[in-house]
Amino acid sequence: NCMLEDTCGTIGYARVSTEDQHLDLQNALKLAGCSAIFEDQGVSANAKRRPGFEQALSSLQAGDVFVVWKMDRAFRSLKNALNILEEFENRAIEFRCLTEDIDTTTAMGKCMYQIRHAFSELERNLIRERTKAGMEAARQRGAHLGRPKKLSHPQIADMLGLLQSQPGITPAQIAGQFGVSPRTIYRALSNLPTSRKG
Repeated sequence: NCMLEDTCGTIGYARVSTEDQHLDLQNALKLAGCSAIFEDQGVSANAKRRPGFEQALSSLQAGDVFVVWKMDRAFRSLKNALNILEEFENRAIEFRCLTEDIDTTTAMGKCMYQIRHAFSELERNLIRERTKAGMEAARQRGAHLGRPKKLSHPQIADMLGLLQSQPGITPAQIAGQFGVSPRTIYRALSNLPTSRKG
């Protein structure tokens, strides 16, 4: 939503997750001279619809400056950022990023915009590759990936003991004793060999 009525000149955009961040970013954008501030609260950068971001872009006119706090607050990817910068150039709109000191009103600023975003994307891709390689190495070592099992083998043995010593006990009662959900008990029972289910 737009924070101020006047939408001429310097337009700010903030994607925020908390009330504190909302106030901090609003103040920073106001100090940067923004005459209007649009924001999306609790919305991912990758969300298909970001109403505040869309409103900010549609309010921009030739000669305006679009200001963000941080690159990843506004753009999904390098391609997304470069496409929007190209759109800005076609519409005679300038761009500023406060924390990364990017200002496309200068030739050097435009160059830095492209270089910084390229390196940010490279870093994300390298992290993704390292994570994938680490998971594959762990899988080859026989490590269990994914959610940890809720019940240990000794707990399952205790559960079977309860079922044999107290034939009328329900999975919900067993779940209460072990501090897990009844679904976990049902799952543990379904994974047991038929001969051990009683």
